[in-house]
Amino acid sequence: MRLTSSVWVSAYLRRCQTEGVFGAVVRKGAAEAGAIFVKINRLDGSADLFAPAPQALEGEGLLAWGSRRFEPLMTAEPEADVDARLARERDFDPDLWVVEIEDRAARTFLDEGPEG
Repeated sequence: MRLTSSVWVSAYLRRCQTEGVFGAVVRKGAAEAGAIFVKINRLDGSADLFAPAPQALEGEGLLAWGSRRFEPLMTAEPEADVDARLARERDFDPDLWVVEIEDRAARTFLDEGPEG
């Protein structure tokens, strides 16, 4: 059974906080099954963006946290460009979630989650 988006986001933020990394929900989406995007703010004007990986996609470069898999969409890009991409994604899917993590080391913690 897959965790709802709201439960997954809460658990993910708690995981980040246990490492002393600040994270927040920038946009709250559909509680049951909204797509989750993770923005890693590197605190130097650049950011990374991870998006839900298509279920059919398998291979290297994907990060999994529980039953959810993520693919990197943007890496070390100007933060304004990442925000513009997120705005386009929101226009396409108004039910999506955006979680922002602030970490100079650009750690995602997306490959360290619970089994699920």
